[in-house]
Amino acid sequence: MTFQLAPFLGMAATLLVCGLAFVRGSAAERWGAVIVIGGSIVSLLIQLLLPKSVQGVVSLLCEGVYGFCFLMLALRYASPWLGGAMLLQAIQFSLHAYYIVGEKAHDQTYRIVNNLNSVGVLICILFGIVATWRKRAQAGK
Repeated sequence: MTFQLAPFLGMAATLLVCGLAFVRGSAAERWGAVIVIGGSIVSLLIQLLLPKSVQGVVSLLCEGVYGFCFLMLALRYASPWLGGAMLLQAIQFSLHAYYIVGEKAHDQTYRIVNNLNSVGVLICILFGIVATWRKRAQAGK
């Protein structure tokens, strides 16, 4: 078994951004962080507990649920960063569907797109945090 640093960096970035969302973000960013943390935990459990034959379908179902959650947040809070996160979740859903329908094994392209997409969602939340932070700073002056 080889040691890979990328998964640990990804989880550290996720925890950092989501922690920042709880400390400095508004309700929308906090709910976005809950979705991301919940998605990370569910994804890890899917990989650890389910057989390979059903992992793809269950992951697809979960990506659909995450996208729906971001849609509900976007409708509730009408924040631009939520639209970006929702679109990225749609791309993630499409990625899973493509690999399931094509009966393709997860290759390097899948990993790269999956990871870039996850980073994109974190960046969207970070933009939301910064916008909220600036809005509070302007209101305090």
